[in-house]
Amino acid sequence: MKNAIRQIVGIDVAQDELVVCLSRMDEELHQECYARKVFTNNVKGFGFLTQWASKHTDAAVELRYVMEATGVYHENLAYYLEEKGCLLSIVLPNKISNFFRTLDVKTVTDKTAAETIAFFGLTRKLTDWKKPRPIFQQLRQLTRERGQIIDERTVLKNQIHAQKAGAKCSESSIARSKKRIDLLNKQEKEVREEMDQALKGDGEVKKLVKIICTIPGVGLLTAITVLAETNGFDLIRSKKQLTSYAGLDVREKQSGTSVKGKPRISKRGNKYLRKSMHLPALAAIRHDERYKAIFARLVARHGIKMKAVVAVQRKLLEMIYTVFKKNEEYDKNYFLHQDEKNEAAIKN
Repeated sequence: MKNAIRQIVGIDVAQDELVVCLSRMDEELHQECYARKVFTNNVKGFGFLTQWASKHTDAAVELRYVMEATGVYHENLAYYLEEKGCLLSIVLPNKISNFFRTLDVKTVTDKTAAETIAFFGLTRKLTDWKKPRPIFQQLRQLTRERGQIIDERTVLKNQIHAQKAGAKCSESSIARSKKRIDLLNKQEKEVREEMDQALKGDGEVKKLVKIICTIPGVGLLTAITVLAETNGFDLIRSKKQLTSYAGLDVREKQSGTSVKGKPRISKRGNKYLRKSMHLPALAAIRHDERYKAIFARLVARHGIKMKAVVAVQRKLLEMIYTVFKKNEEYDKNYFLHQDEKNEAAIKN
């Protein structure tokens, strides 16, 4: 290969290991993956990784590390590389999976995943990753902890109901379950207080939360969850990208006249973000005429209420992103203005 003009370290991150692929592109745009290695996902492994990458790359050419945003397993490596001054890009998983489909690869392994990430880095213009603000990480931990508390409390309440409905219930068992519920109630209160303290300590995020809460159906917890799970929309560049990240994008398989699959949401995204939009969508349908009309129109079309609710979830999530980008409160006539613009564009 001729002189390299671009070098990428593609990293497939797992809980315990990092599968790494070195790739490069020359002046004639030829690409190759020329070195591979596996490292442990800890500080010691991070050091070996950077040393190995430096040894096998051209110091005169820019070197960029690229990885997926895989839950929390990539975070320690990202912070390490950022502190070392390395060029780093973190890409949403749906972007990598869509790129993977364009390649002639029939086997999905950690090795092929690392190669895909490396080649993606060679062919795309990537932005530098910056360390997210600590408040988003703190709020994400708190909202997820609260969700676990709510789920556990629901299980206990269902158990108590089932025991009372039985022929012979154990009063001592019910009493212990109630004590655990009391403890969970106390812990939920503590989590809520920590959230309030975190918002009081950051006026900018508190203002953003207040703006998002002007959207019908969206409350404090929903606003905090959306900001926390997206790190303040750090990696999000469009509404389409956001709905895909949440797993609310529609997947449809159709080929000719013989193959026509039923459209479904992918659910291949952030489950916490997706879950946080369910109750707000129901509230918006009840209290906002525009969302109520969207729901009624979709139900009339296909008769499936849950499908219509998911569509409202998607609309709400997109609206949260819109008010965030504009840094303005929700305009109840927003959709009306959009319809007027569309009509004017058609006439012109």
